[in-house]
Amino acid sequence: MKPAAFEYECPTDLKAALAFLDADTETRILAGGQSLVPMMNFRMATPERLIDINRLPDLDYVREEDGDIVIGALARHGDIKASELIAEHLPVVAEAYEWIAHAAVRNRGTLCGNLCHADPASEMPAVMQVLGARMVASRLSGSRQIAAEDFFLGTYETALEPDEMLTEVRIPKPEPNSSWGFEEVAMRKGDYAWCTVVVMLSVEDGKIRQPRIAVSGISDHAHRLGATEAGLEGRAPDTALLEELAQSAAQDADPIGTETANSEYRRDLLRVLMPRVLQAAIDRAGE
Repeated sequence: MKPAAFEYECPTDLKAALAFLDADTETRILAGGQSLVPMMNFRMATPERLIDINRLPDLDYVREEDGDIVIGALARHGDIKASELIAEHLPVVAEAYEWIAHAAVRNRGTLCGNLCHADPASEMPAVMQVLGARMVASRLSGSRQIAAEDFFLGTYETALEPDEMLTEVRIPKPEPNSSWGFEEVAMRKGDYAWCTVVVMLSVEDGKIRQPRIAVSGISDHAHRLGATEAGLEGRAPDTALLEELAQSAAQDADPIGTETANSEYRRDLLRVLMPRVLQAAIDRAGE
């Protein structure tokens, strides 16, 4: 199939791009197009106007700023994956990229585009939540920051307003004693995940501190597991505790089901992956 007719704009400055968003027309942003273009071809997305931001090179960056790692709207997955800043400060991002899509997709796709697409099986929404990332949403009148855990609302649905564009992601550098874990299961490496579990935590005086756990692939959007986090805070890392909390989280989950991975299978994946990921983070903290 081919996309429905649409207007095409290719602005050369951000203000012009935001002006197009401010108009009363259904508009979508085109950066890498790895998700949007196929959806348009299948008429799952039928924007009236497409704004190509590839002539805004000022949005292509991965840099350190005010204690944050800041990633611009045109930073490609491949460049983020290869970044020394990411490897040094955000190794969980580098690990996640070993599972995300394939080289051809990563060479064109962007992190910000992936986050705005908000696919429930995508890994990066969960990673951004455990890292405490903030999404910078810009419009003609100014900008605001949205916490990652408030950004994803449902399948292909985010907190962005129609006249806003995600111009950058700001990720606070983790504390030196922070450790992480990442696991997922998919039909093939590079496919969307049936279940992803991401963890950040620290271990101080033999106790787990500030645990953050997020999952994707099991519901209509990535989300934190607040009850499990509370059950870990201040507790000694113990195999029985991890198994108990994983079992409880799996029972409380309401997984989606598909022809390739039904809801009970996804529930079992969550039960199995969570203690494995938590133990990996605890072991890294010990190192």
